[in-house]
Amino acid sequence: MIVVERKEPKGLRALYLLDVLAGLFTTLKHVLRNVARPWKMPVVYYPEESKPLPPATRGRHRLMRRRDGSPRCTACMLCATNCPAECIHILAGESKDPAIEKVPERFDIDLLRCVFCGYCAEACPLDAIRMDVPDVLIARYRRRDFVWTKEMLLNHDNEEHVAGYNPPRPVQWTHGPLARP
Repeated sequence: MIVVERKEPKGLRALYLLDVLAGLFTTLKHVLRNVARPWKMPVVYYPEESKPLPPATRGRHRLMRRRDGSPRCTACMLCATNCPAECIHILAGESKDPAIEKVPERFDIDLLRCVFCGYCAEACPLDAIRMDVPDVLIARYRRRDFVWTKEMLLNHDNEEHVAGYNPPRPVQWTHGPLARP
């Protein structure tokens, strides 16, 4: 076992004053450089211009439908359970179809609480919720406009794959005989 002795900082180093001054100097250097040469700053004049989003961008949520038009969700609560922000609220109800145990009577997502982590889409065993619609900008001004209901989440043309978004990713084995060292 190797024992490494740590030297205790003395003088100005004990107050971390030199480190704070070095950080302030770096900030001042960047500010002065940007003020002196503003044309070299990377600026996008949003909303007139926009940057292209990368292929794996998580967009807005959507609920998928079955072939008969009913929601694919069975109100299993896995998405709400996995959500770290607790922004998904589901009220389960009885299904008219005997093959399906329950359906969501209410399915609300509070987008002001959502962190767009994608855990809800990963947890869903039926692929009922997806996050692949690329219009990430949601320009609303009232709180109630940020709570999306089941009807709003089902309001899309239900395409199987949004072109250019969420491309198939290669499987990465983390353990077992196929794992790379």
